[in-house]
Amino acid sequence: MDSRELAQYLEATDSISKPWLLVQLRLKKLQERQETISAETYEQELADIHQDLMNLGEWWRGIEDKVF
Repeated sequence: MDSRELAQYLEATDSISKPWLLVQLRLKKLQERQETISAETYEQELADIHQDLMNLGEWWRGIEDKVF
């Protein structure tokens, strides 16, 4: 599945509000661009995505049934 297909899936399933899936989309887009960007840019963007994922924390605790 490429980033376009993943984005269409997120829209079709109303998953735009699920931040962990948006992180997955960002990772897929970065993977697709990896060959066209410098190693430093790739590492920085990957670190940014990782930090955003870590910032999500455990926001889902107690509402697992509603969000997963």
